[in-house]
Amino acid sequence: QLQLVESGGGLVQPGRSLRLSCVASGFQLGNFTMGWFRQAPGKEREGVSCINTSDGTTSYADSVKGRFTISRDNARNTVYLHMNSLKPEDTAVYYCVLGRAYSGNCPVRRSGAYVYWGQGTQVTVSS
Repeated sequence: QLQLVESGGGLVQPGRSLRLSCVASGFQLGNFTMGWFRQAPGKEREGVSCINTSDGTTSYADSVKGRFTISRDNARNTVYLHMNSLKPEDTAVYYCVLGRAYSGNCPVRRSGAYVYWGQGTQVTVSS
């Protein structure tokens, strides 16, 4: 059974960094699209970043460009989200997602493109 499990969330001060991990089980990372969405209380779900697990092509939301980096380790069946210069507005539950591969840029904003979702990990940015 395919499963996505996130980890690495927590409480961090503004300006600091966190790394989220998403381990995929039940299949082998090959040619798929994986990514991260987030949802803050009272706000709509927002696409953060995505990556093609075959060629490493990435896309980012404008709100995180230059601060967040997505990467993958196919040998470990793991996708990471490196978050730097965190801001209070980054506070949200972060969800790992998986969908089919796309040519060109992956669909960072389209939640409907992703069939599998993890349970989420809480990130809180506060002093």
